[in-house]
Amino acid sequence: MAAILETLLKSSVNKLQDVIMDEAILILGVEKELTKLLRRVELIQCCIYDAEKRRIKEQAVNNWLGQLRDVIYDVDEVMDVARCKGSKLLADHPSPSSDKSIACKGLLIENIANDKIFSTFNSSTQPTRNGPTSKLIRSSNLVEPNLVGKEIIHSSRKLVDLVLAHKEHKSYKLGIVGTGGVGKTTLAQKIYNDQKIKGSFKMHAWICVSQDYNQITLLKEFLRNIGVHHEQGETITELQRKVAETIEGKSFFLVLDDMWHSNVWTDLLRSALHETTSGVILVTTRDDQITKRIGVEHTHRVDLMSVDVGWELLWKSMNIDEEKEVQNLRNTGIEIVRKCGHLPLAIKVTASALASRDLTENECKRYLAKYVGSHSMLSDEIGGALYLSYDELPHRLKQCFLYCALYVEGSIIEREEVTLLWIAEGFIEERQGQLLEDIAEEYYHELIHRNLLQQDISYFDMSHCKMHDLLRQLALKISREECFIGDVETLRGGNMSKLRRITAVIKKDMLVLPRVDKVDVKVRTFLTVKGPWRIEDTLFKRFLLLRVLVLNYSLVRSIPAYIGKLIHLRLLNLDYTGISCLPESIGSLKNLQVLSLKWCHDLHNLPSTVTQLSSLRCLNLFGTEINKVPKGIGKLKFLTYLRDYSVCDGSDDAIVEDGWKLEELSSLSQMRCLVLVKLERAAHCSISDVLTDKEHLKKLVLTWSICGEGTYSEEDVCNTEKVLEQLIPPHNLENLAIVRFFGQRYPTWFGTTCLSSLIYLKLIDVQSCVHLPPIWQLPNLKHLRIEGAHAVTKVGPEFVGCKKGDLVCNDLVAFPKLESLIFMDTPNWEVWSFFDKKVVADERGEDGAADIQKENAPSARLRLLPRLVELCLHGCPKLRDLPQELGKDTTCLKELNLRGLNNLKAVEDRPELFELRIVDCEGLEKVSNLPHVTKLRVGGCPNLSHIEGLGNLQQLGVDEDMQEISSRWVPRLQEQHQRLHGEDLDLYHTETA
Repeated sequence: MAAILETLLKSSVNKLQDVIMDEAILILGVEKELTKLLRRVELIQCCIYDAEKRRIKEQAVNNWLGQLRDVIYDVDEVMDVARCKGSKLLADHPSPSSDKSIACKGLLIENIANDKIFSTFNSSTQPTRNGPTSKLIRSSNLVEPNLVGKEIIHSSRKLVDLVLAHKEHKSYKLGIVGTGGVGKTTLAQKIYNDQKIKGSFKMHAWICVSQDYNQITLLKEFLRNIGVHHEQGETITELQRKVAETIEGKSFFLVLDDMWHSNVWTDLLRSALHETTSGVILVTTRDDQITKRIGVEHTHRVDLMSVDVGWELLWKSMNIDEEKEVQNLRNTGIEIVRKCGHLPLAIKVTASALASRDLTENECKRYLAKYVGSHSMLSDEIGGALYLSYDELPHRLKQCFLYCALYVEGSIIEREEVTLLWIAEGFIEERQGQLLEDIAEEYYHELIHRNLLQQDISYFDMSHCKMHDLLRQLALKISREECFIGDVETLRGGNMSKLRRITAVIKKDMLVLPRVDKVDVKVRTFLTVKGPWRIEDTLFKRFLLLRVLVLNYSLVRSIPAYIGKLIHLRLLNLDYTGISCLPESIGSLKNLQVLSLKWCHDLHNLPSTVTQLSSLRCLNLFGTEINKVPKGIGKLKFLTYLRDYSVCDGSDDAIVEDGWKLEELSSLSQMRCLVLVKLERAAHCSISDVLTDKEHLKKLVLTWSICGEGTYSEEDVCNTEKVLEQLIPPHNLENLAIVRFFGQRYPTWFGTTCLSSLIYLKLIDVQSCVHLPPIWQLPNLKHLRIEGAHAVTKVGPEFVGCKKGDLVCNDLVAFPKLESLIFMDTPNWEVWSFFDKKVVADERGEDGAADIQKENAPSARLRLLPRLVELCLHGCPKLRDLPQELGKDTTCLKELNLRGLNNLKAVEDRPELFELRIVDCEGLEKVSNLPHVTKLRVGGCPNLSHIEGLGNLQQLGVDEDMQEISSRWVPRLQEQHQRLHGEDLDLYHTETA
């Protein structure tokens, strides 16, 4: 409880300090009462840790803490009311009048402070670990996280072989069984992502099956996995039929992760998958009986880690790299492994907590000694290990961690979403000169760093994560007095009186609220699980203290005007709902910070009162075709996130417009993420300097609409080039996307220093630009994606800054930090070269020796893509060859992915390459001299008759359509591998991609 109370008290102190001199509060005449209240709260704050230590043994202390929590929540809510009343009085300029509600809550705090138990507390006991949250360096995740021990390697190979051996069976089932946190999911992921598995089945799906899974949601997730769209309101039978129709005649590989109920298979999926020709189902579960009930043919048990392997995981996770230090800490480390119950999750979480300390044996022993007192919180040693890591958190991170437990088991947690929830609940401490969103993002990264949240490595920018179910259970246990996840219909009045946060798991097609007669409902957060359900309008009348209301994916079609009474509301999420309008009363929500209306297909206009939402920070209209907006969005001074900002043509001066003028952006100085759409209409707008002064802007998306006629006039082209030229971004921009720009030239600011902070760049469907922009010098660019560049026929020396006639400096580096380079859908691209050797020879004269010397000179003086790890070329049918420098100068290049390069004849002389995938390259004849390649996958290459010089090849995948031509070179590769390595080459055949 201390974590919750500490956060609440700190927040209350900050708010009281802020509001005492607020004009809206002064007019109420209650500044003296508030000052007195502030002193009392500060006094109580000093004693909170002593109270927390004593509450387990002393029931009176525990009761006092419970009362304090309720009063602090009440004070927080009454300050909202006071601000609201004060603002109304300010508008009419009446005389000051004392607010009785403030006095009432002040009296309650007085009672808490005068309680006889309060005088027994020690005010000197304070925590020492509340320093600033570390700001983590964001890095790409192109490699797997640490895995230790040979067991997982052997186990994964064995299970992959079993899958492939039974891939022709109708529905062969394997089970991975073990206790929670032991590594079942890690092993299943390794199998699921194995290239042999990927290539052997037409369809793949990974479904996390929570304890309270929803049948419709699960079926929709299956369809999403296999790329099939689903409609709202579809029944279970309709979804099962759609699954059956999609998968008929195809092979599939399905993972059902963390399965708790056998009827997921027997009642829901078995009949839907009956029409498949062949398939393998891999199940992970804690319950042996599950595997028996569904008829698993082979069960693999994941055991707890041995002491030695657990110790290896511990010291590696603590980033200890000196052998002497490893040996010094070994005995204490082994004891920690035992205290963690040999459980990988507990070991990793404990390592994260220890990594922030001085890594001495005494310090580790002191940490270990804390287990003596941990058993009162959680009964077993595993829970104790996890609790201690939670207890090590700074107070501001504790509440954020606990809040994540409101996501149902197995949920993907989006950084952008959860940080806004934290802000809405008031968990983020303000810092001078920083946006709350930036601070919240630091909290998010810190929780991942400490292994209390687990990053989803399929997203390279750390934008998604999960919460392990053991950690979720810990968080639910700690916050059990305040949080409820389940069917709200089962709640009764007595239960509701203490609850502050609810996640409603809807079992029917209607969200039925509990009876709350004569009970004060104090719920602050009300979240719903995705699903096609309806809701009672009474929600808006009965939950009057709501700060967070999430109704996304529901069948809600209208919002009652009564929502204007929810004056505490900070976040309203109506994504993917059927609403067609919002009531004008929404303008009364003066505290609203987030209004999310993504993919509301029936919503086409915003009420005029939207511009009265003076606290609004986020307006999300992505995928919603808004064509009628109120003028004056520039009045929303606190906006940090705006997607999509629909641009008007600038000619209309009415109160209601078909979009916003670009010049309204000038006053939005806090903008952090901005998506501009319909930029073709900006020709007559005043654009100058609307972006350059936005010092917080990190992400910018500039989007033009598709031309209905398919062609653009010369004037249109000229105007759109002019618009983009004037949209100069600020120096702090990290993420830029340009979509459907139909100009023929990129803006001149691409070649300046204004993009010096850029990390991510996407150029999508920029179909008329013949040349690529001069971006080779961007010092921080890590990820570059160019898609739909139809006018590009040649990528030459200018791509790496080596223009014709230029002298190359010795210290010049082209794309110094680029890690991932992707070209897609460039159908007319024919030539790619880094150096124009012919021009070099002409400059040096006719002497042949001089020609050769000059040809090699630029490569020696210019460093090319020194950090490039992954190169992907898809849909480049005319490209004839790859620059020879790729693989020679790009010493970090590990992965090369080629698809649809029909004119490419050979892939050779790439000494640093480790993984190569070639699909649908019809003209390819030769693959040679790739000495470090360990994995090769080929398919759709009917002329590939020659493969040699792959001495380190470990795994070879060949599509079924190439089995005849591969017979020319596969035996030779097998013989070479046997001779060099003394074992058989890992050869597998895959279905045609």
